[in-house]
Amino acid sequence: MDIKPIKTETDCQATLEEIEKLFAAAPDTPEGDRLEVLVTLVEAYEEKHYSIPKPDPIEAVLYHMESRGLTRRDLQPYIGSRARVSEVLNRKRPLTMEMIRNLHKGLGIPAEILIQPYHTVKDAA
Repeated sequence: MDIKPIKTETDCQATLEEIEKLFAAAPDTPEGDRLEVLVTLVEAYEEKHYSIPKPDPIEAVLYHMESRGLTRRDLQPYIGSRARVSEVLNRKRPLTMEMIRNLHKGLGIPAEILIQPYHTVKDAA
């Protein structure tokens, strides 16, 4: 099994072609094992070179609202009053740890996204 690290885009393309040839390989066979190793190498290369940054916390909340048909009123149990929801979504007030916990627990928005630093109106001033 002649396998080497993927260092260039050309290496990655060649490995993807090899994966395509092995795609139907049965698990726990030499071909299946080779396929599994090659997929792992491509995943590592792509993660290093094409990683997708985590979304901005407020953008993540807005996306969550839009994708689930939620309104600002639906956020009140997690963030606070109507005015507080407005301040947070308009970036006039940052999310607090309690809000982050509530949004994570109540709506399932990943905490690692919500705790990231992000700009507020005060930051821009």
